Amino acid sequence: MLAAGHSRNPMHTRGQWLVLIVVAVFGLLVVPVLNTMPADSLLHFPDFLIPLIGKFLCYAIVALAMDLIWGYTGILSLGHGVFFALGGYAMGMYLMRSIGTEGVYASDLPDFMVFLDWKELPWFWRGFDRFAFAAFMAVAVPGTLAFVFGWFAFRSRIKGVYFAIITQAMTFALMLLFFRNNTGFGGNNGLTDFKRILGFSLQEPSTRVGLYVASVLALLGTYLLCRFIVCSKLGRVLAAIRDEEGRVLFTGYNTVRHKLFVWTVSAMLCGMAGALYVPQVGIINPSEMVPANSIEMAIWVAVGGRGTLIGAALGALLVNGAKSWFTVAAPETWLYVLGGLFIVVTLFLPGGVVSLWRRIRTFREQSARRADETPAADGSNA
Repeated sequence: MLAAGHSRNPMHTRGQWLVLIVVAVFGLLVVPVLNTMPADSLLHFPDFLIPLIGKFLCYAIVALAMDLIWGYTGILSLGHGVFFALGGYAMGMYLMRSIGTEGVYASDLPDFMVFLDWKELPWFWRGFDRFAFAAFMAVAVPGTLAFVFGWFAFRSRIKGVYFAIITQAMTFALMLLFFRNNTGFGGNNGLTDFKRILGFSLQEPSTRVGLYVASVLALLGTYLLCRFIVCSKLGRVLAAIRDEEGRVLFTGYNTVRHKLFVWTVSAMLCGMAGALYVPQVGIINPSEMVPANSIEMAIWVAVGGRGTLIGAALGALLVNGAKSWFTVAAPETWLYVLGGLFIVVTLFLPGGVVSLWRRIRTFREQSARRADETPAADGSNA
């Protein structure tokens, strides 16, 4: 007999797989097809929504990575914005190199380097003229930073609020570093004015649809990877570490190794999301490392439903959709709305938005049970 969690299909039931397939088909096929329909058609999916939805999907990947370490391992990070930004900078460097001599100064160097009177390309920009190298660095750099940082932090038994504080300190320190012009990353202006990716113009609708499809595939792959991890034996160990790390240590498990693994994977997923994000928004600068952004990532997970994966992704989509609307309709109220939303969810929906369905189902079952018991009670009284 197979142990719990080792059945033939431990990740999803048949119905859940069906829902996942329907969502994937809608995202990969239906949306691109609707985008190609005439602009005056009621079914037309506007061009401006394609990169916007693609950006939200990148945020959903970050939320899944955040939920993997916070919801399932109990490690609250307030520094995931750094990993996201580093992945974005790696892709931005490739996009800058792809411009070639088409910049404002018609130089082989990026425009900001010419403006700052740089004479040659810095050594750490070497190789970023190749997409494969940039894609590798987009996950390798955040992963390496996370591994080194986590190695010292976890071996020192730093956890809880103390770990959250030092991750935010790391974020703030790197943000200040990238704001400096002499670091070679564009200073406070960052990297922008991208023109093409893999030879395709970023202004073409077909390229934007391609990036959107890549984001959908990346989100699906990230979800399946995270689901596989949490449904495996490793996932049960991570949950045990979250609930009572001392007992896990007593049973002989190396908790440092487990936490370091999931922490590094989470950082690499954020780097991948950042790499997909940059060509769709057209800019990357140090503002992505602002500590408030990392705090907002935790809010996505809390609003959607910590420890559910699907809730984390849903929370990222809902919060950023609301942010997109409020920052246009009433920009001065957005921070109040975000803070109020977090308070309401914490007090009244500790399980997040996804717990609403469970509460509704429980309420219906209780109502049906009371309705069945009422005639019997009346009959006995008679």
